Amino acid sequence: MPTLPIRAGARPATTPGLPHQQIDQQPTDEGIRRRLAERVFDLSGVIEGPTGISVPGARALLLDRTTAGGPPEAFFIGGEFETRSVHNMTKLVDAGVRLGMPVMGVTAVGKNMVRDAKYFRLACRIIAELGAQYVKTYYVEEGFETVTASCPVPIVMAGGKKLPELDALTMAYNAVQQGAAGVDMGRNIFQSEDPKAMITAVDAVVHKNLKPAHAFDLLQTLRSKGPLSICTKVSAHHDAG
Repeated sequence: MPTLPIRAGARPATTPGLPHQQIDQQPTDEGIRRRLAERVFDLSGVIEGPTGISVPGARALLLDRTTAGGPPEAFFIGGEFETRSVHNMTKLVDAGVRLGMPVMGVTAVGKNMVRDAKYFRLACRIIAELGAQYVKTYYVEEGFETVTASCPVPIVMAGGKKLPELDALTMAYNAVQQGAAGVDMGRNIFQSEDPKAMITAVDAVVHKNLKPAHAFDLLQTLRSKGPLSICTKVSAHHDAG
């Protein structure tokens, strides 16, 4: 395989979000783009097709299915229908880009899939690279800070199964302290004895860095004043900037 020389000069500036676009060091001669495109699309086994992850109208380099090789597991990890999930995600992101609407991707965990930091690092990174502006994922006790550190977009912690209230507050606190932008809780809110008090306690953990034990004391104090049922799903996120 031929090798390319190391590029000289400063690294070009790019947009911080996705789709990823180069800002400066653009060629002044459009002929350069045309000649480059002619050369890369002339490579053996390469065809041109519609993009699945970039902005509408972008030209995509695709491998000809009749000549592409390599093991199928070299692409993505996950469940049986992972390829369809990726395809659907790219279409949703494209629609969001056209409408100016942010998209949140969610990591799913099947019964036979490992729920650890290694899996979530890869899954969250894939979702972000596909163009999602936010990623919702589950908390893991070991290595969650590596999940948030390796993802280029904000991560929101999923509430998951119903937990004792102190455990849920502790999980939310740890997730935010380890880099999550916020939490997205369902049953840990509306299955609480007092959803309004639980929302207030979660808000204090996320926005005021209140320790779990103190947040639980706040919950009990508010509960003593009388419950108020709220059947809704609530997200609490850090203020941007």
